Amino acid sequence: SDVVFHPWKKEENGNQTRVILYTITLTNPLAPKTATVTETQTMYKASQESECYVIDAEVLTHDVPYHDYFYTINRYTLTRVARNKSRLRVSTELRYRKQPWGLVKSFIEKNFWSGLEDYFRHLESELTKTESTYLAEVHRQSPKEKVSKQSTVRRRKRAHGHLRVPHLEEVLSPVTTPTDEEVAHRIKHVAGSTQTRHIPEESPSSFHLQSVSKLLLVISFVLVLLVILNMMLFYKLWMLEYTTQTLTTWQGLRLQERLPQSQTEWTQLLESQQKYHDSELQKWREIIKSSVMLLDQMKDSLITLQNGFGSRDFGSDPEEKRKHFH
Repeated sequence: SDVVFHPWKKEENGNQTRVILYTITLTNPLAPKTATVTETQTMYKASQESECYVIDAEVLTHDVPYHDYFYTINRYTLTRVARNKSRLRVSTELRYRKQPWGLVKSFIEKNFWSGLEDYFRHLESELTKTESTYLAEVHRQSPKEKVSKQSTVRRRKRAHGHLRVPHLEEVLSPVTTPTDEEVAHRIKHVAGSTQTRHIPEESPSSFHLQSVSKLLLVISFVLVLLVILNMMLFYKLWMLEYTTQTLTTWQGLRLQERLPQSQTEWTQLLESQQKYHDSELQKWREIIKSSVMLLDQMKDSLITLQNGFGSRDFGSDPEEKRKHFH
């Protein structure tokens, strides 16, 4: 809603640009209900009227979480196939102005792709409706109107394929695959990774989903290990408390018994107390040793988890960040 079209302006390099302002409705509970969008469209000078149009649209969504971290590039390539038939090829790309940390990046990409797929599904349905309406109007025309329209179309001058400018093929082939100069330009002006994805393809085994799944699997495994270690430590501490209570009870019972009357009885009592003391001391040593080992294992697990987060945030390969899927 609230769409505002600014007029096309011709640049010094021969391209034409214009700015479109509009408002979109959002369904994400973490975002506002509406957001304003600034879309800058660039039509390359390689485009030829009635033959081919190549337009890049840079979309910047305001009022959404982390909107200053990323923006979208959509490329629309419209080529003439036959007299009454054209082909529209659309590709999209997520670019980062600033490099976010791991969880924020996953949040941005998840919501970006889901929203973009809904947008292009809506575009596809609208194009289908337009095509159906056009075909219905053609069938409703009288024979004279059809003959008149066909003769008018035949008299139209068609630009031949060999008259296209040489760099048109560079613009058309592969749509989102950048050249070496474009890659260098992006590295200088865009701080962050660049990822592309072919919208109709909904493969769950994509690189992004695999990386997120592996990270979640590692975090889940470490958390389960920490829970097990905590349960074992709790059991050891409970055993220490139980042993202390048993020792206190035994000493109370011994005081209530009859005192030894002879030297032999005193000797036997001291020997039994010494054995019991040695056995209890050995148990305490084993329990304390096991507790120290569990604490060391918990420390190693936490260090591993910390290193995993660090490598996820700062150790990703810049070459993988520039991978494109078409």
